[in-house]
Amino acid sequence: MNQPGVYLVHLAVMRLVGDGDLAWRLVDLAWLALTAVAIVAFARPWGAVASWGAALAFAAYHLASGAWHAGQRDFMLSPFLVAGALGVARWLEAARMRPAALVQLALGGLALGVAVTMKPHTVVLGAALALVAALSRHRAPERAAGVAVYAGAAAVAPAAVLAWLASSGALGAWWAIVRDYLLPLYSQLTRPDDWDVYRWGHWAPLALAVVVSLASAAVSRRWSPRHTVAVAGLGYGLVHFFGQRKGWEYHLYPLAVFATLLAFSEIDRVLRTRAWAVAGPLVASLIAIVVLLGVKGVETVDAHWVWDKERVVRLLTEDLRPHLGAGDTVQVLDTTEGGIHALLRLRRAPPTRFIYDFHFHHHVDTPTIQRLRAEFVRDLAAHPPGAVVVFARGWPAGGYDRIDRFPELAALLSASYDMVQERPAYTILAKRHRP
Repeated sequence: MNQPGVYLVHLAVMRLVGDGDLAWRLVDLAWLALTAVAIVAFARPWGAVASWGAALAFAAYHLASGAWHAGQRDFMLSPFLVAGALGVARWLEAARMRPAALVQLALGGLALGVAVTMKPHTVVLGAALALVAALSRHRAPERAAGVAVYAGAAAVAPAAVLAWLASSGALGAWWAIVRDYLLPLYSQLTRPDDWDVYRWGHWAPLALAVVVSLASAAVSRRWSPRHTVAVAGLGYGLVHFFGQRKGWEYHLYPLAVFATLLAFSEIDRVLRTRAWAVAGPLVASLIAIVVLLGVKGVETVDAHWVWDKERVVRLLTEDLRPHLGAGDTVQVLDTTEGGIHALLRLRRAPPTRFIYDFHFHHHVDTPTIQRLRAEFVRDLAAHPPGAVVVFARGWPAGGYDRIDRFPELAALLSASYDMVQERPAYTILAKRHRP
């Protein structure tokens, strides 16, 4: 379900920085700093408190969310989304159609195009901003030229990624997964019952601050193109979270970055003019946001599940070593419980192209899933791994019983592998007959 841009980011990090915890922490903090810079640039006309306050609040939001948000692709979208919105806003603000304004617009389109390669959902924001540009106060020829420049720039990164896939011989496989699996099947996996568990406390004062700020800007006639563009981003943030229907907390990042911008947009004006009727509820809301994010941070800093997962990865790494010969591959049947992390530490690759197994266990009767199952069993038989690791927990449901519901895989494992290690989180099967 990840798109090529995500893999390119990970590849760049591993090649340039490394693949350890420290490398990813440094990248995560650098990305947060980049996002903060984009926020400051966007909010600069609203004042110093608005720009730096929004940047620091978003930083607090990210850091308070805990370790599992480090490097999440929705977080990595944030600077590109803000940069794209900023480019469109600056073009809208230009009194005349000068080359500099078109360059700003092109850079905005380019940024959103990069975001599309990481998460295609962002095309919704791209289309919304194109509509805003098409309805701008510029003359019709200027609007047409602007939209054309913006759209052309937005297509650059997706076109480059498609060319890379084609040159690698992977374009057909990518399109088959998108067309036959991602859109018709994966998109139907939902978790709406879990939307209420993700610590919504700080969102109430954040929403109040946004409403107060937008109302103040409208009443005081300070509404600007940046407000319009940020509201479009806010609407996209809602679509991004609720449209995916997964309920994952990290899907809230686009909403968080634009909500934070708007929440602080009026703070400089109301403090300067002493408009206490607005300043009172606005300042109270912003203080509440900071306090609640602090509470959230205290809760997440001592997240025991992080160390539980690290322990699983460490144990699996140690347990696999005695059962692997030189050049042996390892197949993990897992989603995100630590299987691929252990293979990274061992420098071992799987013998198939499958790094997860959840896609074998939903919509089982469809031709697409049957083809994926057949390919998986065929490749396992053709290139037998030295070990197979079956994790106890499946996603979105199921445990070890999911293997029994995949009879071809169960038969292959029964015929060729013996259980050599069993722990609460996983079972290791080693190849029975070595050459």
